[in-house]
Amino acid sequence: MRPRQFDLIAFDWDGTLFDSTQIITRCIQLAVVDVGGAKPSDEAASYVIGMALMPALAHAAPDVPEDKYPQLNARYRHHYMQHMDDIALFDGVLPMLDELRARHHWVTVATGKSRRGLDEALHSSELKGVFDGSRTADETAGKPHPRMLHELMREFGVAPERTLMVGDTTHDLQMALHAGCASVGVSYGAHAHDQFEALKPRFVAHSVRDLHDWLLAHA
Repeated sequence: MRPRQFDLIAFDWDGTLFDSTQIITRCIQLAVVDVGGAKPSDEAASYVIGMALMPALAHAAPDVPEDKYPQLNARYRHHYMQHMDDIALFDGVLPMLDELRARHHWVTVATGKSRRGLDEALHSSELKGVFDGSRTADETAGKPHPRMLHELMREFGVAPERTLMVGDTTHDLQMALHAGCASVGVSYGAHAHDQFEALKPRFVAHSVRDLHDWLLAHA
């Protein structure tokens, strides 16, 4: 079976494939308080998920001076590392990815994580060989800049109209628009799905099962 519409499918990581939204939100809040800033609300902290780390922390903590950004970064990483073992793939993600690969889609990751952070997550034996390629914010450009998708499309020789971005934030969907690609949003991650409509996703999935079914029928 050949792909119906899309040769290349790029997935966001946190909040889309990996169940990490609540932990990242909490780590951002703890880091900001550690350096003397006012604790961001859950909404403010979760909004920046998917962005490159330093712009995300700066956005979530507007009262923290720039000279404290290195400390803020270090405190976030400290708290995140404490919870690495608490984070797992959403149920159903691996069967979905396996079925997409069996249908000859190129399955990739486009994430606001660092290369080091993504490689640590991909080190799990269950994820070895699952993804055909990946791009991270620190080696390209942070979302919603389209450079990640441009590089993945160039690597696999795929046109924008044959590329689909799947993500849980407006940053993901904006990146797809900027790259000329189609997108699908998921509502179980960091951003409320009522923010997605203006960004014209093909579909909004409310569970991994929803996403799986739509991709098999339409991708």
